[in-house]
Amino acid sequence: MTTGTSSPAAPTQPGRDYSTILSEAQRGRQSLFAKVGGVLVCIVVCFWVTDLLHGERLGDGIPAIGTMLSEMVPPNFTRWQQWIRPMFDTIAMSVAGTALAIILSLPVAFLAARNTTLGPITYHLVRLFLNAMRAIPELIMGIVFVAAVGFGMLPGVLALGLHSIGMVGKFFSEAIEHAHPGPIEAAEAAGGSRFQVITHGVLPQVFPQFADVTMYRWEYNFRQSTVMGMVGAGGIGTELVGSLRLIDYPQVAAILILILLAVTLVDGLSNSLRGKFK
Repeated sequence: MTTGTSSPAAPTQPGRDYSTILSEAQRGRQSLFAKVGGVLVCIVVCFWVTDLLHGERLGDGIPAIGTMLSEMVPPNFTRWQQWIRPMFDTIAMSVAGTALAIILSLPVAFLAARNTTLGPITYHLVRLFLNAMRAIPELIMGIVFVAAVGFGMLPGVLALGLHSIGMVGKFFSEAIEHAHPGPIEAAEAAGGSRFQVITHGVLPQVFPQFADVTMYRWEYNFRQSTVMGMVGAGGIGTELVGSLRLIDYPQVAAILILILLAVTLVDGLSNSLRGKFK
């Protein structure tokens, strides 16, 4: 009596599998090379259109830059006491502009996040608003607000704050969208209101990201606040523009060094604060 035996499994064909894998890898490399090549072509075209590859023009300009830099040496710090108040105004402008952006961005960010928005229409309208705020440069906003409210730090604060909403709101909303759904579902299951779900299920998760974005934006706004002075918004930028108009390059160098020191100080303070919020 013969016992039934199962037929042996069909032998695998490692050669075919290997060739398939090799073919897919080759296609992947070809696709990558095509993408990189396309990007490089675009970069070269942009270099060409912007005259970055114009050797004669660059050859004439670089010596002129060298001459101007030589005229900045040695820096002239004789008026340093008159720059203390403008520098303080610049720091105050950056802090006020960042705080205004954070206050206005918080409710906007929850409306711009898919998991906390009121509905698809609200989501798209708020996203469009954020895009519009990012699309308008700070300098343009500064000119508009100078014309609206006059010279001084107020137009600079408004320009920095409103422009920052576009970027801060975008980063905040993305952090909210990436929040883990577990705590949110737990707060909803416990019968919490929408506000309670946000405060107990979302905010504890995204607070460190919010702090990072706030510190980075403050650093950016401080650098931009020096530019705001060029459109009449006050601060150290006004002193810098005045020195440039007088072609007083030693004084320009001194102001730039002062700005560099202030930026370094703000960066160090930002890193320290960022570490405390983690």
